[in-house]
Amino acid sequence: MSNTAFSLILFSALMHALWNLLVKRSVDKTVFIWWMFLFSGSMFSLVLPFVPGDFPRPDPSILFLSAAGGLCFVLYHLFNGRAYRDGDLSLAYPLAQTSMVYVPLWGMIFFGERLTPVGAGGIALVVAGAYCIQLRRLSFDEILRPFRSLGEPGVASALMAGFIYSVGAVIDKTGVMRYSPLYFTYLLVFFMMLIMTANLLRPRYRGRVRAEWRCSRKLILMSGPVMMGSFIAFRYGLQMAPVSYAVPTRQVSLLIGVLIGIIFLGERFGRIRILSALTILGGVFLIRLG
Repeated sequence: MSNTAFSLILFSALMHALWNLLVKRSVDKTVFIWWMFLFSGSMFSLVLPFVPGDFPRPDPSILFLSAAGGLCFVLYHLFNGRAYRDGDLSLAYPLAQTSMVYVPLWGMIFFGERLTPVGAGGIALVVAGAYCIQLRRLSFDEILRPFRSLGEPGVASALMAGFIYSVGAVIDKTGVMRYSPLYFTYLLVFFMMLIMTANLLRPRYRGRVRAEWRCSRKLILMSGPVMMGSFIAFRYGLQMAPVSYAVPTRQVSLLIGVLIGIIFLGERFGRIRILSALTILGGVFLIRLG
């Protein structure tokens, strides 16, 4: 992975951790994410006319890829939300990270990517750190506990979230290899906005959109440029790096999230979270070497 790609993905991880912090501080999470996409998409539309060159006309395959990618990432958020609502966080969160098991496999099958032993070791460390970061204790019994609960609805939703994210990553990589990452990101955000808007039109969300704007206006305004930075930087990095390495490297956002929680939110750090975060950091370092 080149220095430029590595730097872009690390920057994307920082922005990803920040917008997740903003979501955490919001009141109505689903509606807040819609507002966040609306504001970032509006900023995107205002900036694009000042970008040199014309908007390249997307062919039907690019429109299909951006729509399919948008659907995957919306479904990922939906299943993640269900997993956290219906199940124990210490069960759901680790299993939602199983996307990193699928992504290297898809990279080898669809893009002919090959992993070096050092890079594969780095991915394994990132997967281990991401899996363990929300466990209640480090023991063999606790590590296997999520897999003994496969029949629970929250666990099934978490596994589905991980799988869908891995499919979205393949679509993402295909799109940025065939089309400008800047404009592919714009189309992706557009389709995600359409899908989320259709969801918010259901009667259960009546009145909640205005209520969230009143409660979280400042957070929404902050979220626009943060989300734009995360999305665009990652897709430029993804264009230059193997998807097998790019997706695990972005998990350094978990380390950043732990630090934000400890420093700014006064959360308990715990030995498990610190050890898991350091494991992720070591894995990202090996990926960079690989």
